[in-house]
Amino acid sequence: MVDAPTHDHVGLTDTYASRRYFRKFEGIMAHLARVAGMMEAEKTLSRRETEVLTRHLTALTVTFRALSMKYLLTGRDTGRFFGSLTIDNHESGFPTAQELMVMANDAQQAERHLREMASADEMKRDMLGQIIGDLEIPTRLQFAMSQRLYYEELKRGGLFWPRNDPEAIWLGDIDTKRRKYLLHWSVYDSQLNLPVLYLMELEDTDPTALPRDERRWPEVQAHLIAQSLGGLKLLTIAKGFDEDFDELHPKRLRRFHIGPMYSHAYTRQSGPIRDVLENAGSREGEDWALAWTDEVLVSERVRTERAGWFGTNEREIFTIDPLSGGPETGATEQTRALILPERPYQVLAERNPPGFAQVRKFVVGRGGRVLSYR
Repeated sequence: MVDAPTHDHVGLTDTYASRRYFRKFEGIMAHLARVAGMMEAEKTLSRRETEVLTRHLTALTVTFRALSMKYLLTGRDTGRFFGSLTIDNHESGFPTAQELMVMANDAQQAERHLREMASADEMKRDMLGQIIGDLEIPTRLQFAMSQRLYYEELKRGGLFWPRNDPEAIWLGDIDTKRRKYLLHWSVYDSQLNLPVLYLMELEDTDPTALPRDERRWPEVQAHLIAQSLGGLKLLTIAKGFDEDFDELHPKRLRRFHIGPMYSHAYTRQSGPIRDVLENAGSREGEDWALAWTDEVLVSERVRTERAGWFGTNEREIFTIDPLSGGPETGATEQTRALILPERPYQVLAERNPPGFAQVRKFVVGRGGRVLSYR
């Protein structure tokens, strides 16, 4: 059961619909981790990239787990109006960015809420007393317990926030004057209501190690987060970074768009995917498809430009492949993929709609096994 849609957002007001939604995403996140492992085996992801990607996907999983606790009693009489999970049922299929913003605010007050609440053991004793003594379902106590579990998850940390600031991983010294780093960060795009992950390989020619530089590192973090907008091309982001930091040289920039998620039960998708899911007649938990877009921008060579009277600066020349739509995408390469269960894939393969021939398919079989089809 869902509320009437408003501006492509809808609230899940039924207990079982909400729980099925979270179970669906829990499974999808597990499949994504397997897809990342498959890409590593194919050498399209490095071991380090796989580890970073898995870390962000794990944070997403924890975030969904926390939200599932928050909305565990949605649709039940809890003695107060608590609302319902709001999802973007048209563009993304994911919870709206507002949900994560509220969760981030709740996290700041989680310790205080836990301190003011009864302990889990006390709540369990009270629930047993109400069940045995009063012969009643302790809905309000169940609600209180769900909120305690929610705040405990927030206090534990490791969640995917609206903004996850850049971190630096040292990859080694190229020579005595040049270090190599992998920067990674992510955001929950408030326009698209989708998680977006970034990875940047760069070389640093400053004497001070970048993560220990009290001047440059905060500036780098602020710059990259400010430029982490889904509408910006990778070329725009990389060139702006290259020009703003003379000692930092971006060699490779990669961006993953996780989603949209399509489900005949939860989203109002249009086009071929709608027909595929409608005709698949899949069992519960298999009525979905998740899009995945991987963009890569690579530096082809370096040019030198004068800086002042005697100095010079390195500037990157990035590869844009005109045959793969580079001028439009601002990337060296763009790969689109679709992750979906067996039955929807069979319908998709039979119908073979235009535009899907170049989309890579990762098919989830029995036992969670993932197979790849091009």
